[in-house]
Amino acid sequence: MSSKSQWSSLKAQLGDAYRCIAVDLLGYGASPFPADAAEDYTHTLAHEVDAIIAATASELEPGEAFHLIGHSFGGACALHLARRMPERVLSLTLFEPVAFHLLPAQHPAKKEIVDVVERIKASASDGDATRIFIDYWNRPGAFDDAPRGAQEKMVAQITKVRLDFQALLGEPATLNDLSMLTMPALVMSGERSPASTRLLVEQLGAALPNAAAVQTRGGHMGPITHGDAVNPVIITFMSTTEVTLS
Repeated sequence: MSSKSQWSSLKAQLGDAYRCIAVDLLGYGASPFPADAAEDYTHTLAHEVDAIIAATASELEPGEAFHLIGHSFGGACALHLARRMPERVLSLTLFEPVAFHLLPAQHPAKKEIVDVVERIKASASDGDATRIFIDYWNRPGAFDDAPRGAQEKMVAQITKVRLDFQALLGEPATLNDLSMLTMPALVMSGERSPASTRLLVEQLGAALPNAAAVQTRGGHMGPITHGDAVNPVIITFMSTTEVTLS
């Protein structure tokens, strides 16, 4: 339920050192809801990555390499994108990618997020579903404490959130599939985040061949709520990492 505007502070801090291309994921910001979504539609991370590639095609030269940064659902999409074109990704930075398909099936953290998804599906109204979603990622009461206008905007996006969970839990990639991602990687989590994403960051730190795992202040929305802690870590990683093109 965010947009590319969440990266404005990071872009400003990077200054002229990098050319930044921020992208709205499908159904968020200025990006349209999936055009072919219908009752029998099955959403996938491949759909999201196709849209990202299309949105950046005019910004990048054919074959041009780039640093890749993603947060939450954007982080899961970044992992998929990196697997599709690993030779073009100079470095990979992920803040709590919600790649729930990577969690062990019987682990309590996997059961935790599956329970959240089932509660959202079973909700009597979009408002109730949105409350469950927002409170899980923030704190109990966060949705009810938000201004009415913000609540209405979030409720309007819960239909896309349901599709996002469908894509995440249906993704076939495993931790073993990530061994191909040999570029320098930084995986980050917030110290107050849910068990599901903290475990994912721990697993990714071990599974990615050239990764470092870092914990920062804040929670799952750290890039927005604690940019002062998150952004410097990203900038230091990008500026000090040695990258090579194969």
